[in-house]
Amino acid sequence: MRTTRIPIRTLGVTGLNVSALGFGGAVIGIEGYLKQPGEEAVIALDVARDTVAAARAQGVNFFDTAPGYGGGRSEAIIGETLEPYRDSVHLATKVGVHPGEHPETWTASVMRSLERLRTDHVDLLQLHGNTWTDDLADWVLAEPLPWLETMRRQGLARWIGLTAEAPSGGLERLLRSGRFHVLQMAYSVIYQCACDYQRAPFGVIPLAKELGMGVLTMRTTTSGVLHNLLRAEFPDLGEDRISRLAIKFVLSTPEVDCALVGMGNPGEVEANCDLAADLANRFDLVALHDFFPARTARTPV
Repeated sequence: MRTTRIPIRTLGVTGLNVSALGFGGAVIGIEGYLKQPGEEAVIALDVARDTVAAARAQGVNFFDTAPGYGGGRSEAIIGETLEPYRDSVHLATKVGVHPGEHPETWTASVMRSLERLRTDHVDLLQLHGNTWTDDLADWVLAEPLPWLETMRRQGLARWIGLTAEAPSGGLERLLRSGRFHVLQMAYSVIYQCACDYQRAPFGVIPLAKELGMGVLTMRTTTSGVLHNLLRAEFPDLGEDRISRLAIKFVLSTPEVDCALVGMGNPGEVEANCDLAADLANRFDLVALHDFFPARTARTPV
């Protein structure tokens, strides 16, 4: 397999040098995730291992997973495959937190994750979130965030962050606390509100960058929504072309440090890494959102 030269970017205040394309661990872990009728419900272990290995060999150095991805399956595959290369890759995982739980529950989750990942620390530990309401933000600032900071002081995580499916006032409050280092945000060609280039740009992703945070994207390929939509109208349009469009859009967003993409076989890895390495093949997001292209193109008098 040939190697590619994926651009390296700095993940905000962490200073971590991360590949612009990252490995999202959901696809190799969750049974039935993004599968079409007739396909195997879960990726075979040997294929999953080969896929992770191919990503590392192609220059991907950021691997994101979670204990909820197949009950630890994704973490275990990534940990086993990357154990010999631990010093040259960045590992990120998550912890689910809910009001009423004791912090010991969260600590136990982290320890199990570390065991599956075959490491004594992760480079990034994230609160596994959905939509952060005002009430949840109050609670996070009072309980889970101090606990996360304890995990970091104890050396179990180098940096801390959170994930979010949608912008909200609560999320902005958490970012403005200045105590998180990385935001992992749902952002794609069909979910652009987190980084809205109609307004130059505007949203929680530019806010995170302004605050010095690192920015990762999830749902980079829309978790199949774009594929379902385009297949319904253009049934002959190939899956690879749709994924390529989605990944290219996020890679074209300069505010994004690392676009996380779930990949299910070495062929997908090679195609996506080639796209990430092709710096000339990017969209001009300002031009794409220009409502008055004819006027913009005029030569000033």
